[in-house]
Amino acid sequence: MPRTDEARSLPRMAEKDMIAAVQAAVADHGIDDTIVEVGQFEPRGMVGSMFAGGLIGNEVGDAVGGVGGAIGGAVGSLGGIAASSKAQGLPTNMLVGASASTVYGFKMSGGRRKEPHDLLFHMPRADLDVKVHGRVNVRILELIDEKTGSRIELEGSRLPITHAHDLMRYLAGDDAIADADADAQSPRDG
Repeated sequence: MPRTDEARSLPRMAEKDMIAAVQAAVADHGIDDTIVEVGQFEPRGMVGSMFAGGLIGNEVGDAVGGVGGAIGGAVGSLGGIAASSKAQGLPTNMLVGASASTVYGFKMSGGRRKEPHDLLFHMPRADLDVKVHGRVNVRILELIDEKTGSRIELEGSRLPITHAHDLMRYLAGDDAIADADADAQSPRDG
């Protein structure tokens, strides 16, 4: 059953827990701000790195034979994830929260509902250009500091449990999400 506009405006229990966890983390850092939305993210390229690593590992494992392909694929996927995370300089799993004035990124510590401790970034929304790019199984959230040009590129799952979509909608708006999804569905040039 689709959620009504009224129900959509009320956070679900898991979402409330995520917001409460990031709110506690912000307060523990001595910041007086009110978190409105939270989503779980990974560094950009994580899913692609996982698939590429898995394919390479699978090829190596197949050369051994038997269950080697499955083991090689699993090990390759983990290696791809680790390489992508290290290249981005960000942890594999993050909670990103937003208030009316600021976007905060924290390293996840044990799950979406547990209070994170390591503050990775905080960016004032007034100086922020937010872009959303659609891919087949993820959406990319790009946070660009308009003054310096520095950017943070994050990957959010399309699975509702992560609430990445909710945060992107809060930061960029419904039109940006629709445009990104339409672009992900259209054929790509060469």
